[in-house]
Amino acid sequence: MEMTRPIEVKGKAVSGGKLPLICTPLVAKSRQSILSELANVIGKKPDLIEWRVDFFDNIGDANAVIDVAKSIKKAAGETPLLFTRRSIKEGGEPINLSEDEVVKLYSAVCESKSVDLIDFEMSNAIEHVRHLRKVSLANDTKMIMSYHNFQETPALEILTQRFLQAESQGADVAKVAVMPKNLEDVLTLLTATLKSAEKLKIPLISMSMAGYGSLTRMFGWVFGSAVTFAVGESSSAPGQVPIEDLNTVIEIVRKSISGG
Repeated sequence: MEMTRPIEVKGKAVSGGKLPLICTPLVAKSRQSILSELANVIGKKPDLIEWRVDFFDNIGDANAVIDVAKSIKKAAGETPLLFTRRSIKEGGEPINLSEDEVVKLYSAVCESKSVDLIDFEMSNAIEHVRHLRKVSLANDTKMIMSYHNFQETPALEILTQRFLQAESQGADVAKVAVMPKNLEDVLTLLTATLKSAEKLKIPLISMSMAGYGSLTRMFGWVFGSAVTFAVGESSSAPGQVPIEDLNTVIEIVRKSISGG
């Protein structure tokens, strides 16, 4: 646990440096339904809120996106907001925007200062990654650089390389999420997390998905993952656990480790 680094927003550790942070996604499609979903989620006291904007039915209107982001931020109060467009190739919803338009949307959202963090995939064009890194830095917005594989769990060396790649490209947080086919794949992800947490100077997030992968959502933080994702109202990825259940399991593991 000691090698796990807290995630900071505006110079302060989120939730006072609590580990792991629990993040709940918003995946509703309309403005009204998003705010309704948020009202239900916020009462469960997550540490982070993620808006998966690829689910939003008006994603093509940057002003509408910013308006919803500001509304989420206001309603969420002190809970930081993570803004994510997940691409189809990494498990996201289909959208009618080109990659250049997606980058412009991210830039506009950062410049509006309506979110605290953004998640952008390392598989995107390097010029897009570099551009958003500059924009996010200029607007005091933390940047998660992520890698998702919904088909398999790559070899240990590849996973550790993805974490290192995020750090080398200037990420504030490195994220890796993969699909296991067996328990050995889950162990591969946890081993990559442990080895990378010992080397990286930035926080990292890792998870294995689906049924076997749900184990990593419950105790991956012990191996170095700073954030785990939980269902508030609706799931954004396979294997997410309801936040109430996740809180219970984390506290049991925490007490067992500390001897308390």
